[in-house]
Order: sequence, then C-alpha cells, then structure tokens
Amino acid sequence: MQGPKIIIDALNKLLANELAAMDQYFIHSEMYADWGLEKLYERISHEFDDEKSHAKALIARILFLEGTPDMTTRDGIVVGTDVPSMLESDLRVEYSVARLLKETISLCEKEQDYVTRDMLVTLLDDTEVDHAYWLEQQLRLIKMLGLPNYLQSQM
Repeated sequence: MQGPKIIIDALNKLLANELAAMDQYFIHSEMYADWGLEKLYERISHEFDDEKSHAKALIARILFLEGTPDMTTRDGIVVGTDVPSMLESDLRVEYSVARLLKETISLCEKEQDYVTRDMLVTLLDDTEVDHAYWLEQQLRLIKMLGLPNYLQSQM
C-alpha cells in the first residue's frame, strides 16, 4: 500500500531519533555494567530493547507504506560522564522523541492515516509513561537521597 511521502518522511525522522536513543541507551547500559551499577544496567538495557522494538515497529510501518527505512541517519547522541549526566541526557532524548511523536500523530490525523497514528500513540504512551517518567523519578531520587546513597542503591 503506497503511503503518502510526507508520512514516510516523518516516520523516517522518528526512526532516526529511535535509533539514536537505542545507541545512547546501549552505551550507557554498558557503562553502568562496567561501573558495577547492576540495577541501572538492567533497567537501561531494558530501555535499549524497548527502543529497538520501537525502531522495528517504525521500520515495519515504513515498509508497509512502500517506503525505504533510513537506517543511516541518526540524531546526535550525548554520552554522559557520570550517572546524573547520563540520566539527564537520556531524559532529553525521551522528551525529543515524545515531541516528534506528537507532531507525527497530528500529521497522521491530518492525512487520515489512523493506523499509523494508533501505532504512534502506543509508542508515545511507552515513551512518556514508562521511559521519561522513570528517568524523572531517578533524578528526583538523586536529589532526595544524595548521589552516594543513590549509587549505593543501584549496586
């Protein structure tokens, strides 16, 4: 089914963001593992898998619409140097993805592509309710407990 180019382009822009998020979560999870922060490693490794499933859903939809997934374009990643900067960087990525998802959902409604819109609403729920909320929670815990206590709780 040939989809509108404007939708395919928007999905490819989202894909670039999801792939960047995936790359960033991957390096951050490996850094946490190297530092012995097992709980952070497990959670961020899970986020890496979630981003991979988001990218897979976008790729499948682009292919269904007879477009070509752009697997080479990535939005820039920011690798943190310590736990707070890593969590903040990941949160910025989630906010960026959420903004793009909302823009693309609106575009899908304008173009009357409700199947794509519904898929993106699911991704948005995962991005806002699961990913971003958890990252905000961790940054609050650091402020409440102090960084040393937080880090100890993540071993």
